[in-house]
Amino acid sequence: MSRMKVIGTAAIIALLGFGSWQVGGAVWIHGKAVLAQILLERAWELRLIGVTDSAPKPWPWADTAPIGRLQVPHLGIDQIILAGASGRSLAFGPGHLSGTALPGTAGHSIVSGHRDTHFTFLQDLATDDEVSIQRDDGQTVRYRVTGHQVVDARKARFAEAPDMTVVSLVTCYPFNTTRPNGPLRYVVFAEALEDHKTGR
Repeated sequence: MSRMKVIGTAAIIALLGFGSWQVGGAVWIHGKAVLAQILLERAWELRLIGVTDSAPKPWPWADTAPIGRLQVPHLGIDQIILAGASGRSLAFGPGHLSGTALPGTAGHSIVSGHRDTHFTFLQDLATDDEVSIQRDDGQTVRYRVTGHQVVDARKARFAEAPDMTVVSLVTCYPFNTTRPNGPLRYVVFAEALEDHKTGR
């Protein structure tokens, strides 16, 4: 075999190996997200039926727990919301930003998720669409989407809304970019259809 053929064969093998690694990584990320939601849903159901007084850990080493359930029926979305919005939490599901109102309660709640897994659907939400959040007391709060906006995370400031029950769903933007950690965020704003000013 000539030297050029050897180099060509080696290049093809290297490219196939790299491609397999990339595909495997993508499958792992999506597979982990799907499996995590199954385990999180089981933990959420145990919380709702009162097996535990606080949200149980979905797996023994988890450093987060389910605090709500996000549903968008017309898009087939049913996801468990996690406590905290760290990178570790967001690998498994949408996360609630600490320091904002709990989802489904009075005030401004912020929930974020990855654009390539759980929050891909945000680009399909339109004004007047309905989303709902189930709280850990079993009550479901219905929201109406009031709009969306692309913001720069370095400059964005979310207003407090103590007299309203609102939620902002946030993900990275643009949706189809391969560049990670960009500064832009896609935000969907929604207001509760019922009066929840009194909280719980």
